[in-house]
Amino acid sequence: MKPTNLLLSLALFAPYGTQALNLPITPGPYTGTMESLTNYSCPEWFRDAKFGIWAHWGPQAVPEEGDWYARKMYVSDEVDRKTGEHKGPSADYKDHLARFGHPSTNGWKDIIPLWKAEKWEPEKLMELYKQAGAKYFVSMGTHHDNFFLWNSKIHRWNSVQMGPHRDVVGEWQTAAKKNGLPFGVSEHLGASFTWFQDAHKSDKTGPLAGVPYDGANSNNWDLYHFPAEKGDNGWYSKNPRWQQEWYYEIKELVDNYHPDLLYSDGGVPFTNEVGLSQIASLYNDSLAHNHGQQLAVYNCKQVSAGRWVQDYERGVGGGIDPYPWQTDTSIGDWFYNKHYKDKQTGKMYCSPEWVARTLVDIVSKNGNLLLNVVLRADGSLDPDAEAILHRLADWTAVNGEAIYGSRPWLVYGEGAVKPKGGSFNEKFDFSAKDIRFTTKGAALYAIALGWPDDGKIVIRSLAKTAADGENKIKRVELLGYKVNFMNRLLGGTSSLKFTQTVDGLTVELPGKKSNDLTCSLRITGSNLKPVHTDKAP
Repeated sequence: MKPTNLLLSLALFAPYGTQALNLPITPGPYTGTMESLTNYSCPEWFRDAKFGIWAHWGPQAVPEEGDWYARKMYVSDEVDRKTGEHKGPSADYKDHLARFGHPSTNGWKDIIPLWKAEKWEPEKLMELYKQAGAKYFVSMGTHHDNFFLWNSKIHRWNSVQMGPHRDVVGEWQTAAKKNGLPFGVSEHLGASFTWFQDAHKSDKTGPLAGVPYDGANSNNWDLYHFPAEKGDNGWYSKNPRWQQEWYYEIKELVDNYHPDLLYSDGGVPFTNEVGLSQIASLYNDSLAHNHGQQLAVYNCKQVSAGRWVQDYERGVGGGIDPYPWQTDTSIGDWFYNKHYKDKQTGKMYCSPEWVARTLVDIVSKNGNLLLNVVLRADGSLDPDAEAILHRLADWTAVNGEAIYGSRPWLVYGEGAVKPKGGSFNEKFDFSAKDIRFTTKGAALYAIALGWPDDGKIVIRSLAKTAADGENKIKRVELLGYKVNFMNRLLGGTSSLKFTQTVDGLTVELPGKKSNDLTCSLRITGSNLKPVHTDKAP
């Protein structure tokens, strides 16, 4: 059953607390229960992919002030959540007032038409993303600003009817499929209902004190939502009318585009009944759309026990998880922000070194990296952002063998930097002494997160042991290193010199660096097991 405008209207204006939720699930074996979802198994395409690129992009790129602009532009009195201190107008409120006018008349609804995406070329960008090593692509479907990037029949605030007048999700999907990449969408709508309530307020001081912002006008409630009930201020609303609205709208997205991946910005949305029914519908849709094959992945920020793929925002897992997981992060701010400064580079974007090393750390622990590549409002890339992609393209062309299709070893790595698991902790100072392991077939890959100044890599985990036949190293090769034809005629080999003692395996690298991002070794041998893993490097 697909909701119509009439059905949605009836759902939205039913008395609070009296509505019986209607949660149609696409027919199939999955139902909206935890028990049913235990039958789910993450598809191999996702486990093999390891690296995806995300377009966390929409009209909030227009002001060039970064994430959450659509909410912060209504914050005329910012309050410190820890101290309770009143800090005055937010920077985004002041910016909006100076450039666009007062939010009582010129609000978020008036920024949306300024998003034109006039330089957006999805096929050209997708080719670049694929060259950079992306094995899947994710488009934003809708952010907390309640503006849809797909051709919705039940919500007029969408990119086909407004802004660029293009089906952004549809065009991204066409470009991804043309390049052979699985396609996903992200939805941030669940938080929108409470997130947008500041648009209903007014200035507390100044010449327009008490004059309601444009979100208080009931004619605009299909964008800003109707006023929340008292006490309904959590990340996910308790209001069943909003839960019903979310369910219909996200199901429309899934039913129309059949994505390979759906990401929710939070835990399982709302009650288990609501969120799990949406997940079940996604999984059943995948079975129906892919001739009985389960190819769908669902991401959310909640422990999954394998029922979906857990996601960490701007963080990593602390160790090898038996279930596949994902990190989502960005090369800069989430939306284009001309003032943003990366903690390590001091510039608007992170370094390619950080991306590559973080990817390796994540993959060694059975995870994937979903990386937002920041787009301008017009759909173009900054030269610095494009330069990161070209560096990654060079790196993955050589080192991808140790990444794609790999699986974790018995331990994820060794070295001084041992990230604790969790979100919002990602800026680690990795060095060549930090080594991460992956496996594929008969090969063990040891990847140093940098290039050692002395030209030697010491791998303590592969030390010589007294056990007969254990840790017998036969060959060590550097990915990307090839012996030229003349040296080969003289007996040269691509195998590197190494020595093995009870303290570790020491590998001598060629004199010339292959790159500054990482150093990836392919190791073959017999009965390889980690030792010294509980000692400092």
